[in-house]
Formats: sequence, C-alpha cells, structure tokens
Amino acid sequence: MHFARGTIGWAAGGAVLAAVTLGVLASAQGQQGQTGPPAVGVLEAVKRPITESSEFLGRIEAINRVAVVARVTAFLDKRYFVEGTEVKTGDLLYQLERGPFEADLKSKQAQVAQLQATLVNAKLTTDRARILLSGPAGQQSTYDAALANQQSLEAQIKAAQAQVDLSQINLDYTEIHSPIDGRIGRTSVTEGNVVTPSSGVLTTIVSQDPMYVTFPVSVREALTLRDRYATRGGFKAVIIRVRLPDGRLYDQVGQLNFVNNTIDQNTDTILLRGEIPNPLLYSQQAAGGGLRELTDNEFVNVLLEGVQPVEVVAIPRSAVLSDQQGDYVFVLGADNKAEQRRITLGQSTSTIAAVTSGLSEGEKVIVEGLQRVRPDQSVAPGPASALIQSSMNGTADSGAARQPGGGIGAKPAGRSP
Repeated sequence: MHFARGTIGWAAGGAVLAAVTLGVLASAQGQQGQTGPPAVGVLEAVKRPITESSEFLGRIEAINRVAVVARVTAFLDKRYFVEGTEVKTGDLLYQLERGPFEADLKSKQAQVAQLQATLVNAKLTTDRARILLSGPAGQQSTYDAALANQQSLEAQIKAAQAQVDLSQINLDYTEIHSPIDGRIGRTSVTEGNVVTPSSGVLTTIVSQDPMYVTFPVSVREALTLRDRYATRGGFKAVIIRVRLPDGRLYDQVGQLNFVNNTIDQNTDTILLRGEIPNPLLYSQQAAGGGLRELTDNEFVNVLLEGVQPVEVVAIPRSAVLSDQQGDYVFVLGADNKAEQRRITLGQSTSTIAAVTSGLSEGEKVIVEGLQRVRPDQSVAPGPASALIQSSMNGTADSGAARQPGGGIGAKPAGRSP
C-alpha cells in the first residue's frame, strides 16, 4: 500500500517537470521568433572642408645671437646691465679701464705732431733748393735729397696717423656696447677682474622678436608636403602654429621661409624653418624688463597647416573599424544589409575621419550599433543620435585635420567587432 503511494508521487513529479521543461522551450522558441535585425544608427557621408595639418616636434631659436667678448686686455671697471633683461642696440654693457689706452693715444698723437713739424721744415728746405737750382749756386743733388726727405716724412706721418687710429680703436674697445636688440644673459666676469680676448664669452645676447621655429621632417613626409602644397603657393600655402609645452596653442601665427639644402644622414630628415612673432606679454615696466611667450631653445610642437581648406568625404571617427587588413566601415546596402567597405583614411580630427578612397558622398554609413553588425547581415536602420550628428556639424577642432608626429595617414578609430 505504501509502495503504491510512492510510485504515484514519483509519477506526478515527473509530469510536473516535463510540463515545466516544455513551457521553457516554448517560451525560448517564441522569443527567438520575435528577435529581428539589430537596430543601427546611420549617417550619410558628406563632403566638408577640413584644414590639413601635420604636427612635428620643433625648437624655438633666436634669429640673432651674439657672444660678447673683450677685444683688448684691461681691467673690468663696471658692468652697466641687469642680467636677464632686454637691451637695445648701442647700450653700454661693460666699461674697461681707459687710462693706459688714453695715454697711448696721446703718445701716438704727439709723434704725429712731431713729424708734421719736421715736415714743415723739410718743405722749406725743398723750396729753397728748387730756387737755388735756377742759379749758378744750385745743385740738382741737393734738391733731390731735400725732395726725398720731404716725401719720406710724409710717409712717416701716414704711418704714425695709422698708429693713432689703432690707438683710438683700442680706446673705443674699452666700452663694450650691445650690437643687437635682445635679452642679455648672466655675466661670466665681475668688476675688478682682468679680461682679455682669450678670456672667453663675457655674456650672450639673443634677439626676441621675431623668433625662428625649426623642426625636422622625415624625407617621406617632406615629399608628401611638397606634393600637397607646391601647386598651391609653396611657402605661402601653409602657416605655422605652435603648441607650447603646457599644451596651450600659441596665439601668434608664423610663416614657413626655409627648407634646408641637405638631408641628415643619421635621421633621414630634412630641416624646415619658419618665423613667428614673439611680442611682449606685458609692458616693460610691469614685466620687469619684458616677458615674452617664446624662449630661445624651447621645445614645442609645430603645427604645419594649410591656408586653404580642402573638401573631403567625412564620416564620424566612431564609424571606422580596423583589422589586420586595414580600415573599413559598414555601409547600408540593398535590402538594408550591412556591407563591409575597405577605406583609406587621410588626415583626420578627433571626431571626424577624412576618407580619401573607398567611400562616396551620399552613401549611408553605419555609425552606431556596430558591435551587433556582421557583413551581409540585415539591419534595422535609423537616424544617428544627436551626439553623433552634432560632432559632424562642427566642433572646436573639427576644422583642422591634424597628423601627430608627421606620420602619414591616420590611426584607426576603433576595432573590428
């Protein structure tokens, strides 16, 4: 009797389990039947103007640089400049001991005066000899000797005058003036020390405005730049912008003006140079001698930008995927099927990818829901989100296509799903 009851209980439990299993399978089949194509956001590829830009590492260099040295040997009496401030052309920097040079100059001037007095007497002697030559008491030899003595004294006076000029030059060298406008550095010699032409550099002066910006470019990139801008105006087709070490973009614009005539064998690069303004940030009084943004030998990032924007097929960066074969996008094909399209990217921004080949204007590109898309798969297209559309309508940096490091092409914006 008890065995029968147990058998009936097991049978009832098995029936319940079978019913639950059939219900779960039926529910799963129903849900599977209701699943449709994945929803995606699409956006038409459009042409838009983008400013081409390449970025390089560069250095700020002063246009003029002067190493101030002593031209004569003398004691340093006084220094007139304040280290680290700006000086003007002609400003007195150092005063050397003048006494010995003044005495030497007076001695040379006295020698000239003595010779000039002797010459006066020689001219009188020559005149008398010439007068006597017309009479019986005159001799040709006497006249010739007097004339030779006069000419010799005239030559001696010229030599003595040259010594006077040399002494005057040496005296002038006791005052050391600034030959250029610029910022002066620290002094290496203090008052009371003897300076000589072999003492080395007393101080340095570097010009401030404008400044050079130099940057090496790989030969491959240089050829690309040449082909891109040679027919658009050469140097005038590009401008130079500078990104400062703290990441700020310098507010002045420079102009490219020089390409070196040789390639560096060690780095296979060629040197380019531009000129950029470096005005005062504040007034001379407020800045304690003048503060400027750019400093000689400062490392910066150089942005070489095209003056005229170019029209390119543009899509959101988020739509670009990549695999081992390169970059690609999904475009909306016939019957709403996703088609994989290989593309070639040009210079791009952080939000916009410039497509140079593989995509035409007006084609619909899948920009959202890419993780659920597979090639030749049917999708349910819809308009892209407002965020994607706003990024295409213009952002802060959408106008300039930058290429960090001077590399060619653009890095992929995403990975293949």
